[in-house]
Formats: sequence, structure tokens, C-alpha cells
Amino acid sequence: MSAERKTKKTDLPERIDAANAYALEMLFSVEPVLEGVQKALDVVPGMTPSTVLHAGPPISWRRMCDPMKRAVRGALIFEGLAKDSSEAEKMILEDRIILSPNHHYDCVGPMTGIISASMPVVVTKDLTTGKKAYSTFNEGGGQALWFGSFGEETLRRLRWIRDKFAPVMKKVFASAEPISVWNILSQGIQMGDECHNRHGACTNIFLKNIVEPLFSLKISRANAMDVYRFMSANSHFFLNFTMTGCKLATDAAHDIVDSTLVTAMSRNGTVFGIRVSGLGNRWFVAKSPYLEDALYNLGYGPKDAAPDIGDSSIIETMGLGGFAIAAAPSMASFAGGGFSDAVGITNSMNLITAAKNPKFAIPSLDFQGTPTGIDIRKVVDTAILPSINSAIVHKSSGAGQIGAGIAKAPYECFEKALLAFGKRHDLAA
Repeated sequence: MSAERKTKKTDLPERIDAANAYALEMLFSVEPVLEGVQKALDVVPGMTPSTVLHAGPPISWRRMCDPMKRAVRGALIFEGLAKDSSEAEKMILEDRIILSPNHHYDCVGPMTGIISASMPVVVTKDLTTGKKAYSTFNEGGGQALWFGSFGEETLRRLRWIRDKFAPVMKKVFASAEPISVWNILSQGIQMGDECHNRHGACTNIFLKNIVEPLFSLKISRANAMDVYRFMSANSHFFLNFTMTGCKLATDAAHDIVDSTLVTAMSRNGTVFGIRVSGLGNRWFVAKSPYLEDALYNLGYGPKDAAPDIGDSSIIETMGLGGFAIAAAPSMASFAGGGFSDAVGITNSMNLITAAKNPKFAIPSLDFQGTPTGIDIRKVVDTAILPSINSAIVHKSSGAGQIGAGIAKAPYECFEKALLAFGKRHDLAA
């Protein structure tokens, strides 16, 4: 081994530490604001009329889980590209539809995460870099596309969001001051949200920000009330905006040579995947897990559940959600016990992360910042797995959400990534 090659190997730990410190600096520098509302086709880079974006790593139609397939079919019917489910599937099998992950298009979406051409998206902008990220409006509960439903109720709601709700919200964003995602999340943490499964405080703070611009518009009071009621009835309304902010932050930390920090975690109901800053855009995947600790709706149980699904684990990648569960006493039951168990989860996440985020202080932990910057080395070394707060959809009936709880990211993803990192740096030689 040459002296130069040996030196490069021996100083690798210092290079990794420096790269991770820079990645965190970039992540902490991001300042996401909600900028406006546009049609996906008009603003999402690379979007076409026949493109359907989905949650998770890349996956073929044949390997998609049933809820994801249902949602894709629903999107094609919604777009008018297919008249029914059979025609939608025929178009897909004939390769007339482009199916691709949201993450490849600067987008994120919860659960099935479907985004199609005519859907309205909220544009979130990083004031530091100017980069933008996109997500649809959260549809709410019941028969909704994000839960893998596509009946008439689902389609009627999607059309109302596109044709009635989004035009009003576009005017609201145009007339309001830019809304800081971080400001709302930092307040939400203080009010009992962990900013993933519990979003009630954040949603209410958002409503406080937009209620005056909404009711100041030159539209009928009835129209304004319909828009307001739709948002206020959905405690998860702010979820999608949280995801765009988290994506902008983790993307800012991506593609930094020698960094071992995770910059994306996502699942499509078949596989769970991670991306690592120093390893480019490659996904490291393993079988998508079932939720370990979960509470099910009446009449449902583990036998009815689909594997974990959605881009919303970008929230945990950022250090919120499951990593901040100690901030949300009402979420303690999902931790399998009492509040001390929730605190234990957050404390354990400190063992696999590189820093604490000063922007998000947890009151019950003496206002320490949330654990941020998952390091693949620490996950493999400790076998402590990232804890993800998630919802559960029915595996096959189209019933939608049937519960919620906690999933653990698969160890194999981090092991594969660390082996690839070692190979890139010729550590086996």
C-alpha cells in the first residue's frame, strides 16, 4: 500500500467528522417558507401529463403494494386518463404512464404520496438557497387517495380541492406574509406536537396565520367558511408542509463527500429505503416493516395491516416525529407504555445522531434540541434503529387508515449503506 493511500485511509475519520459537521451546517441553515400554490404540471421539475409520482424508493408496478396500486389507478381516473380501474391498469402495463418516486422530483407525499399533473401543490421555498420543494394539500381522513382509496367520495374530494379549495388558497398565500415552516413547528413542539402523527397545534397555528387573509378576500363568506372548515376539521393539515420543509433541509445536507449522514428515509409499502449524503442518489433498501407498537381502529388488527408506507419519514430524518416523541405526552401510548417510554425513545435517538437541533426544543427534556443527523456508523454500531411515528392502512380492502403507531427502520438499510461507504473508500483493501 502506498504512503499516500495509507494516509487517505488513516485520516478518513477526521474527514468524515468534517463532512458531517458541514452537512449539519447546511441543514441548519435552511429557512423554509410557504410561498404559493400552483398546478403540479406547471412547477414540478420534469412533470408531464402522464407522470404519476409516488412515495418511497423506485418500484415497478408489479411489486407495488395494493394501497399504492389503488392510489395510482385513482390518480389516472382523476386526471381523465382512464375511465375506470381496468383501463388505468391497462395503460400502466402498456408503459403509457411514468411512475417515479416523489423524491426524484423535489416532492414529498404522505402514505401513498400520489402526485399527478393537475393536482395543486404547495410551493415551499428555502430563503437561504432559493431551492423549492412541493407537496399536495393534505386530504384529511376517511376515503382518501393518500390512504389508498379511490372511490367516488375520494375523487369528488380531489376535484373540490383542485377546483374550489386551491384557487382560494392561492389567493391567501399571495396576500399573506410568507409563512415560516420552522416557526410553526418550533411553537408546535412547545404545545405538545411531535410534528408527525400529532400535528394539531401546528395546524391551529397555521390557521391563525391565514384566517385574516382568508376572510379578507373578495369571495363569498360561504366560500371562505367552506375552505376554513376543511382545514380546521383536519388536525393533520400542516403535515404535508412540514414534510416539504424537512426535505429542503435534508436535501441541503445531501451529496457531501465523506458524509455518513442519512438525508432521506422513505417507504413504498414494499421496501424501505435510505439515502446517504456521501453516497449520491443511490437507495439502500430492505423489506418495509410492519409497525411494532400500534393502536388499531375498532374491528381491525395486525392481520389487516399493510407494511409501513410513505415519504413522511423525512420528518424523522430531520429529527422530528419519532425522534421528538418526548415532546408529545399524548403520543406516549404509541410507545408501548407510559410517558417515560416516549422519553426513552427520544434519548435513544441521541445515540445514533450527530447533533441536537437548537430550533426545536423539547420542554420535558429541559429544552434540549431534537436529535438530528442520523449517522449510519452509529446505527450499525449500536443496532439502535430510527423510530418512526406512522399511520397504518389496510393491506387490501381500500378501507384507508386503520390505525397508527411506531415503525423501526430496517437495520439492513444502514448495514448496506455502510458497506457501500467502505467500498467507496477502499477500506476492504
